[in-house]
Amino acid sequence: MTPVRSSRRSQRWLVGVLATTLAFLLAPAGTAKAADGVPVPPETGLSSDGKGTVSAADRDFVIKVRLAGLWEVPAGNMTQEKSEDPTVRKVGKEIARQHVILDKLDVAVAKQLGVQLPNLPNNDQQGWLNEMAAAKTSQQFDQIFIDRLRAAHGKIFPAIATIRASTRNDSVRKLAQQTNQFVATHMTLLESSGIVDYGALPTAPAPAAGSGPVPVDSAMLASAASSGGVPGVSTSVILLVLAGALVAGVITTMRIFRAR
Repeated sequence: MTPVRSSRRSQRWLVGVLATTLAFLLAPAGTAKAADGVPVPPETGLSSDGKGTVSAADRDFVIKVRLAGLWEVPAGNMTQEKSEDPTVRKVGKEIARQHVILDKLDVAVAKQLGVQLPNLPNNDQQGWLNEMAAAKTSQQFDQIFIDRLRAAHGKIFPAIATIRASTRNDSVRKLAQQTNQFVATHMTLLESSGIVDYGALPTAPAPAAGSGPVPVDSAMLASAASSGGVPGVSTSVILLVLAGALVAGVITTMRIFRAR
């Protein structure tokens, strides 16, 4: 191999390595996962030893999980008798099946923490069951079933997040995370029916003027604009400097090879 060919191959290899490094540095953050790589929360790190203070809100949450199963299991079972829509029947059967599993998890935590659980649905829930049982047609039943369950899941959804984020008890924390996954699944199942009346669902309260839906303070903004905890240094500026240095290095290296 002649020195000229070897020199040209070395140049191409070096340029390729530097170009790849430059592209990596300039790539936007948070693109490690594919677009469809939605993560599922792992169980690792979530203990259930009953450790930590149990608040009144924690106890109320454990009771509400139990209450949800006490009416959604019979509601799901009712779809097998009253619905003629195969999708609604499938959704009802799956929700009932999953609530049996969730109820076992809830009962175990309640026993561990000494929380007394109800054995009957509350008045509102019993009223919804009566409403479904009284439906005259399959179509009427389907609409009541889907809308009542979808509204109930939407109501408990933010409450679960509050408990998951704030509880001091490890068993309640794990139960909240598990319940959140069940509820998100059930909302999606109900929506797969294609007949959810979204217009009848309660709307989110308007955010306070100028604050947006999530409070953002100056410290958060400063942290987001900084790099590596160095105040006043923009990540974009650092990347541009690095890019410039790499380009200069490529040019200098190519000149050295050409001079040989």
